[in-house]
Amino acid sequence: MKLTLENVRKEYGETVALGRERSGEAVPKQATEGESTATGGVGFEVDEGEFFTLVGPSGCGKTTTLRLVAGFEPPTSGSIRFDDREMRGVPPEERSVGVVFQNYALFPHLSVAENVAYGLRFSDPPGGASRDERVASLLDLVDLPDMAERDPTELSGGQQQRVALARALAPGPDLLLLDEPMSALDARLRERLRMQIKEIQSTLGITTLYVTHDQEEALAVSDRVAVMNDGAVEQVGTPQEIYRHPATRFVAEFVGDNNVFEGEVVSVRGRNDEKRRSSATEAGESPVETKGVRGGTGEDRVGDDRTTEARPTPTATGPASAEAGSASRKIEVAVGGVRVAIETEASLSCGDQIVFCVRPEAMRLLGDAESDEATRSVGKDGPTSEGETNVLDATVSGAEFLGDSTRAYLRWNGRELTVRSIDPPVGDVRVGFAAAAAHVVERVDVR
Repeated sequence: MKLTLENVRKEYGETVALGRERSGEAVPKQATEGESTATGGVGFEVDEGEFFTLVGPSGCGKTTTLRLVAGFEPPTSGSIRFDDREMRGVPPEERSVGVVFQNYALFPHLSVAENVAYGLRFSDPPGGASRDERVASLLDLVDLPDMAERDPTELSGGQQQRVALARALAPGPDLLLLDEPMSALDARLRERLRMQIKEIQSTLGITTLYVTHDQEEALAVSDRVAVMNDGAVEQVGTPQEIYRHPATRFVAEFVGDNNVFEGEVVSVRGRNDEKRRSSATEAGESPVETKGVRGGTGEDRVGDDRTTEARPTPTATGPASAEAGSASRKIEVAVGGVRVAIETEASLSCGDQIVFCVRPEAMRLLGDAESDEATRSVGKDGPTSEGETNVLDATVSGAEFLGDSTRAYLRWNGRELTVRSIDPPVGDVRVGFAAAAAHVVERVDVR
């Protein structure tokens, strides 16, 4: 079954819980695949058999969205469709939806088997199986074949979670909804059970909408992820797209550790071109073609040349998209008076204010020899050579040993950086990262 949400809003009196319009934010010029372009509401599509996750901080609208899909509450406006069927006014028991709640909601006075069978109160077992056969089959599926006669209170948290999952699957629903089902479990058990849930979902091929605030969990189990914030969807994409190419500053800062910078583009050049600085603009030179490009005057633009078509401009809600096979360009960005070199396929001009990010694993601590051999050094006077590596002088402010690595916190240029290393660093250090390791998130509108 395919699930479609289009321009969905939920209001409680004057409080907008879902579909909030945030002031000062532009409407996306291009929507991610599966994401609605309508304003004022939440929209996305979940394909048949897909494991789709809503992730975001507390209060962002994840559970509200799930409750609207389940039919526990009606949307204030907008459309929710199962395949092509509009679900407004359809009660929960007629939606063919299985729900696993955050607290499992098991009946303590019923046995495990009776709890699972409770899911068959409103429908017959699928496939012509008897009730007992269906219960036994599901308990075997969730790896609890010998627990049928146990009381729920005799089970561990992970076992209770699997009983709740079996109960939700008992009637053979077309759609499975899971509302933070592992939030009460310890970290190691969560890791084991999330993979088991994914395996069960894949075996059954059931369309699944999963809600969590745990970013690692969302990236680990999902086919696609929707990142939510303040009652709206920030970005929809695969886990790899969300992590490697965040479309907004919120996504860049929320999903995983990240180093997010903001600065002004001060120089642009092609990969094989001579460096072009803003002085070329002052001299009236226009070395690139800018026809069809929005948001710039044409001088010192990255991402265009006389032989390629113009690329979309980054907006306040996402980065510029680049055509397949298009060549990246090098730019220099002034971050607090320090020039940083990055590569991007985005169409940018000198004077643009941009946000870009570099993941901690893309930064490395340099020894003295490596620092001397680094091909690009960044300082108050700008880069000293033509290579790709940025070198930053920083001071260690703290470190957390994580077992397989160390998360180090550094102070650089009045701000904090996060770097991954094997051993905890101390004192003054040098950090290097390649220009290609940076991702341009968005262009900031300066008003």
